[in-house]
Amino acid sequence: MAKEKILIVDDEEHIVELLKFNLLNAGYNVFTANNGIDAVKIAKSEKPNLLLLDLMLPGIDGFDVCKEIKRDNEMKKTSIIMLTAKGEELDKILGLELGADDYITKPFSVRELLARVKAVLRRTNSFEEIEEDSYNSENLKVDFERHEVYVNDEKVDLTLKEFELLQILIKNKGKILKRETLLDKIWGYEYIGETRTVDVHIRYLRKKIEEDDKNPRFIETIRGVGYRFNPAE
Repeated sequence: MAKEKILIVDDEEHIVELLKFNLLNAGYNVFTANNGIDAVKIAKSEKPNLLLLDLMLPGIDGFDVCKEIKRDNEMKKTSIIMLTAKGEELDKILGLELGADDYITKPFSVRELLARVKAVLRRTNSFEEIEEDSYNSENLKVDFERHEVYVNDEKVDLTLKEFELLQILIKNKGKILKRETLLDKIWGYEYIGETRTVDVHIRYLRKKIEEDDKNPRFIETIRGVGYRFNPAE
């Protein structure tokens, strides 16, 4: 099995060397960049599985690198963990909204970072999502690119998490997805154990897309396990 590729992007040499040493020892194939411009070039040529991406970079910052990665069709599924000395909530939210999978603030424990790397790669690799731009049935239409949902040809407004939840269910239609898996994939590392979050969002989502949310047609509850999306026949 080929080694998973990790690109470290940081302008602090001692951090790069520390991370590179530990990731190589953990069995990963490691590349490095000390600025945003080189990071994008290396990412496009090497197609890493994951970026460890600092926010404060020369050239272009980590936010712009993240945007560039996520708008590229060949790289948009690349996992990203943002590294930064900043601890402000706004930075964290912005990074996650741009598509980062996780966020860790310096200084950090190498053991914790390795655990997060493993967790992010595990949940990324555990999905074989159907590659499609939209879902269409008589009652429900979803445009994944535009983030638009229509029920009986009327546009429905979903929150970001509701849309992400619906998208992952549809792209794994017919498969049972555990609550823990959905929580890990959509809400991330910090929410582990809080599976009620998934149930609450499913309840609100059903109210918006199901004709009868008490007897749902699309989103089926698999008691004690999780949920499954049933496509219209």
